Amino acid sequence: MLNQHEINLKQYQNKSLSYLNSTAHSEGVEFDKFIKEIDEYPNAVVLDLGCGGGHVAYNVARHADLVFAYDLSHEMLDTVSKAANARKIKNIFVQQGIAEDMPFTDEQFDVIISRYSAHHWQHVPTAMKEINRVLKPNGTVIFVDIISSSFPILDTFLQAIEVIRDPSHVRNYSIKDWVHFIEDAGFELTILEKQTLKLDFDSWVQRMKTSEDQIKTLRYLQENAADVVKKYFNIQKDGSFESKVGYFVFKKLSF
Repeated sequence: MLNQHEINLKQYQNKSLSYLNSTAHSEGVEFDKFIKEIDEYPNAVVLDLGCGGGHVAYNVARHADLVFAYDLSHEMLDTVSKAANARKIKNIFVQQGIAEDMPFTDEQFDVIISRYSAHHWQHVPTAMKEINRVLKPNGTVIFVDIISSSFPILDTFLQAIEVIRDPSHVRNYSIKDWVHFIEDAGFELTILEKQTLKLDFDSWVQRMKTSEDQIKTLRYLQENAADVVKKYFNIQKDGSFESKVGYFVFKKLSF
């Protein structure tokens, strides 16, 4: 029997270069915002939590003393190490593990960034408490992830296409869910913004090496969706669409 972590590892075998070269992952308005937050901390120690192809780490490395790229997948971490060396970045260190049980000391990091990762985690509340543990007092956490709608038909459609494309998908959460997770773990939410992520259908499925049968199912769902769904996700004739993204900044309360 496979647990969710094993499904994640299996799903991301032989896909690390696709994520390294993905424009959806390598580009984003949020990178400049990350740097702005990190620059508030002299000699910053940063954690890229669920680093995937390592794009957060590469972008923030020159603004930090140390960056730890952390991911469940050894293959992803090997790719990050090689890419960092190729870019002559010397202050990125890789570490393997899960979000719910991190091998770091208490109060180790000034800034923790997680970008397009949390929807794979088995138990977000446990991970949030771990983040609180390894974050320094007055430290900053930044999360970027696709968010679901509180409208059931939109939520159901999003979760369906995500898990059909990628069986390691657990859940995209709503803004209400995220506010609860953040506050329940003892953080103070300071910034909440919405962004739009445009996804080219062909590259979206190719990146995950989605099977032809799965692709047919995805296109069937898109073509037969209610008008409200087609409008919300801006579904195009070629299957390309848009997802809503949440940008959350929260602080560790210091007493």
